[in-house]
Amino acid sequence: MTQDLCSLSATELLAAYRAKTLSPVATTRAVLARIAELNPVLNCFNLIDAKSALEAARASEARWMKGAPMGALDGVPASIKDIILTKGWPTRRGSKTTDPAGPWKDDAPAVARLREAGAVLVGKTTTPEFGWKGVTDSPLTGITRNPWDPRKTPGGSSGGAAAAVASGMGPLAIGTDGGGSIRIPCGFTGLFGIKPSFGRVPAWPLSPFGTVAHLGPMTRTVADAALMLNVLAQPDARDWTALPYDARDYLDGLEDGVKGLRIAYSPDLGYAKVDKEIAALVKQAVGVFADLGAQVEEVDPGFDDQLEVFTLHWFPGAAYVVRGIPAAKRKLIDKGLLEVARQGEKITMKQHMDAVAKRGALGVLMNQFHQKYDLLLTPTLPVPAFDAGKEFPGAGKNRRWTDWTPFSYPFNLTQQPAASIPCGLTKAGLPAGLHIVGPKYGDALVLRAARAYETVRPVAMPELAKLKR
Repeated sequence: MTQDLCSLSATELLAAYRAKTLSPVATTRAVLARIAELNPVLNCFNLIDAKSALEAARASEARWMKGAPMGALDGVPASIKDIILTKGWPTRRGSKTTDPAGPWKDDAPAVARLREAGAVLVGKTTTPEFGWKGVTDSPLTGITRNPWDPRKTPGGSSGGAAAAVASGMGPLAIGTDGGGSIRIPCGFTGLFGIKPSFGRVPAWPLSPFGTVAHLGPMTRTVADAALMLNVLAQPDARDWTALPYDARDYLDGLEDGVKGLRIAYSPDLGYAKVDKEIAALVKQAVGVFADLGAQVEEVDPGFDDQLEVFTLHWFPGAAYVVRGIPAAKRKLIDKGLLEVARQGEKITMKQHMDAVAKRGALGVLMNQFHQKYDLLLTPTLPVPAFDAGKEFPGAGKNRRWTDWTPFSYPFNLTQQPAASIPCGLTKAGLPAGLHIVGPKYGDALVLRAARAYETVRPVAMPELAKLKR
């Protein structure tokens, strides 16, 4: 029974609560039992608060028994990436330089919205230090592992969140994405995750990595992500960069399909090197959209590799983070983060402003591209999950995480909505991800397209028996 409860989506749980066939308390106990069983193997959570989770579940159960749920997620277990402020819990950011004593008096907007919706918060999920890279290991929490194969990385920086959801440690997780940090781990762990348009989900404090950083849902189904986005997108005055509130229901129109949509498919953006197995799985997935009635054309959007433009935005953020840490504590910091920060310190004003101009040109190019094409499909990642504890697959001196994530960070620069949905397994049994990119503010369209694909190719969960100690 525990395994069945942990496999249910948020939508299924809510329907069962409404019918009084299932209790939030039973669900929360099952999730906590799964965490106790598998977290020692996967290292998804660095904080678990069973007491407060069960208290919240009991309160939710009482509301459901009265037929008066508190909100759209009442009684659904959820986790918070440990980069996001959570009242009463330390936000350690994967760093030994942070003070666990706090005080921790504030909920970030996304956390506040989950509480208001009645979600049961079970704990905080692991992240690389300050979310700086595309895999999840840190000096504070060690290595987080992939439930499909614990020898492999779940990706990052929202890797703890992804590994937790994929292994049944709650159906909902909040992740952040400054260069792919929702989509990378969803791609590696076989989940659905969406980076909404920048500003769609209010943030506070704002990321030190600037206006490439988004927040969004990580789930096992598209409907759960739409339901969660309804909650997370509600306004919060603390974010002055947030979009004007749009009261639309992201569940509306979710089942409208892709018939007649104009979809571009770029297997490599014109410059990326893609593993043959990944390329084949993605091409098969693209065929599903044609079968569903979309007009699919193989075409590149027409921009060059944006790696330098991205790093000229990202590395100064790392330098800013490190500069704010007392010199005496810097020896505690991840060596890779220190190296990136040193590179960030060397960036000149001219280099940065040139990158800002090139970013603007990229945004204009993609705006124009979406005048002709409703959506763009690419691989989420060019490689399957690689060995845990490494920043880069295989050999390669001075190679960074940005060298193997060519499909994700361009769309942080442009601030477009982009999602990853699983599109099959390699021969080694590792997930591949299909990347669905929409026009700016086209979050609902991305969700709708993902849902159409999901109706043909539903998300699978890994076999967990092999993970048990």
